[in-house]
Amino acid sequence: MAVTTLQRPPEPILHVDLDAFYASVAVLKDPSLEGKPVIVGGTGARGVVTSASYEARAYGVRSAMPSVRARRLCPEGIFLPPDFDAYRVHSHRFREVLLAHTPLVEPISLDEAFLDVGGATRLFGSPVEIAKRIREEVAREVGVTCSVGIAPTKFVAKLASDGCKPDGYLHVPADGVAAYLDPLPVGRLWGVGEKTAEVLGRLAIRTVGDLGRTPPTILERLIGAAAASHLGALARGVDDRRVEPYEQPKSIGHEETFDRDLDDEDEIGRELLALSGRVAARLREDGYRARTVTLKVRLANFTTLTRSHTQPDPTDLGGEIHRTVSDLYRHLPGERRRVRLLGVQASGLDSAGAHQLALLHSERWDDVERTVDRIERRFGTGAAGPASLLDRSRRRSVPLGRDPSL
Repeated sequence: MAVTTLQRPPEPILHVDLDAFYASVAVLKDPSLEGKPVIVGGTGARGVVTSASYEARAYGVRSAMPSVRARRLCPEGIFLPPDFDAYRVHSHRFREVLLAHTPLVEPISLDEAFLDVGGATRLFGSPVEIAKRIREEVAREVGVTCSVGIAPTKFVAKLASDGCKPDGYLHVPADGVAAYLDPLPVGRLWGVGEKTAEVLGRLAIRTVGDLGRTPPTILERLIGAAAASHLGALARGVDDRRVEPYEQPKSIGHEETFDRDLDDEDEIGRELLALSGRVAARLREDGYRARTVTLKVRLANFTTLTRSHTQPDPTDLGGEIHRTVSDLYRHLPGERRRVRLLGVQASGLDSAGAHQLALLHSERWDDVERTVDRIERRFGTGAAGPASLLDRSRRRSVPLGRDPSL
């Protein structure tokens, strides 16, 4: 009896990208924002835009743009603070949709991922048919639209998804890669920034096709052997990277840039407590404990200081993280500081299931913080927490290093 082998499709790679994800989630939470120029982030004078709806993008607003410029370009823009708890909820649903089609899912961020669907065609049809299924299920299960690029490689699939936004899909067949790439601006290649594009432009290398037709020896003299080899391969559509399924994150952290410089030690203590609590909640949600805690402080003059401490026993408790970063802060050079940004990061991650806390007080606070997690999941962020953070605007005193239970 003959065994039929299913042939792997020539374009097995999908890049799925949720459209204006943060802004789209804001519209889901408040449908009255539908069709309006929604801008997430940049709510303070020093803020930057995190995401913008396509209505706001029509005014020229883009992510990473300073809020001052965004307000100038779009005076009627509706500026909203980020809601990362809501983003994670929708991102989990997104991930579930993708994993229902293939286990080979490589998350890039909360709102985008690569998939290898080469082994899923027997169940779901061709890669194009799978892309259509995913788009329909994302719209139904997540509530937002997505764009999908289908191609032989990750690089081309990413370009394709960028090129069909919003709410579209684009299939680049294996025998059509050169025709697709050649007319694109050379700046679309990974590794070509403004400076490299300017250098290439001096030799009239303005498109991907121009670069592909340039002799390697000339490229090497312009940008070096390593960069010439890398860009030359991409210009031909060559990208040997495989889709790598989910792997453990190296760190979990949060940071915040303040609307005004902080110089009050008690206020800085409260901010460190809030950041520590957020990092600890993420650790517990994702099932990790951390051995290393890192403090990041950016001063008013833009000097950035970082300090780390590694402890023998891993933790996922906000109180313990807060005591560590408070101690790190106290030992920074200088006395009176004006702080522009604070950040707390946990690294050296281990699976939470692999460890048991030995101290009775730690077990007690583990229970307390997990109870807070459950309350917030049911009633929303901020429904429970340390009393000192009920209203940070009142500047209640939380000395650096003090246990939030006291």
